[in-house]
Amino acid sequence: MPLKLRVKLSQVPHYATTVLIMPLLLMQALWVKLTVLRLPEAHGERSGCCGNGNELNLLIIGDSAAAGVGVDEQSEALVSQLAEKLAVKHTVNWSLIANTGYTSIDIIKELTSLPAQSFDYVLVSVGVNDVTHLTPANDWVTNLSTIVELLNTKFGAPTILMTSVPPMHKFTAIPSPLRWWLGIRSKRLNELMISASKGKNNYSIITFDFPFEPEYLAKDGIHPSKLSYSIWANQAAEKIVNIINSY
Repeated sequence: MPLKLRVKLSQVPHYATTVLIMPLLLMQALWVKLTVLRLPEAHGERSGCCGNGNELNLLIIGDSAAAGVGVDEQSEALVSQLAEKLAVKHTVNWSLIANTGYTSIDIIKELTSLPAQSFDYVLVSVGVNDVTHLTPANDWVTNLSTIVELLNTKFGAPTILMTSVPPMHKFTAIPSPLRWWLGIRSKRLNELMISASKGKNNYSIITFDFPFEPEYLAKDGIHPSKLSYSIWANQAAEKIVNIINSY
């Protein structure tokens, strides 16, 4: 049996279950929209320079997690923590372009509108909103490819660190079965992200790897806490340092 057909057949139970529970999923989605705590983006500068040593140009681009939702200040969020870790041995010129609600197509629009410039490393945080906005699988793959192409042709072919879609079935603020259903969709987008990365030498994936327990989550039960941002920054910094040391 062809692989494509096998994949489609394997998804039949999921599609059938989705149809059966769709009214409940819609009710729960509305409940989440109306009741889940809305946290602001972190305050603070969105560009800067720190450290000493060889220059390293860093861009963080993406959604609410990239924007630091879940903590009060950018100093507690991903971009500042990552820049500080890299600044131990480098002069880090960093920029943050992120907004709550951004999907993969929004990132494409941002990259298209930015002036051409050169980055050494670009960390992309995207996927949660593609899950909730029901971005079709084919569009997701196309959008990821477009993001990579834009970065390669317009921004100096940087090393791209694509952050995986978090396991949404672990978001404590979301009730079941909606949480289960979102988890299946996030897993599928991650599988496609991995497939899209094959054969690309300047493309790595950072997998969310921390316990989804209260101290790792913000007050809304969805976004990272300062502790989780630190873990994320450590993972990204370790990848970047390993790449630098491999030269």
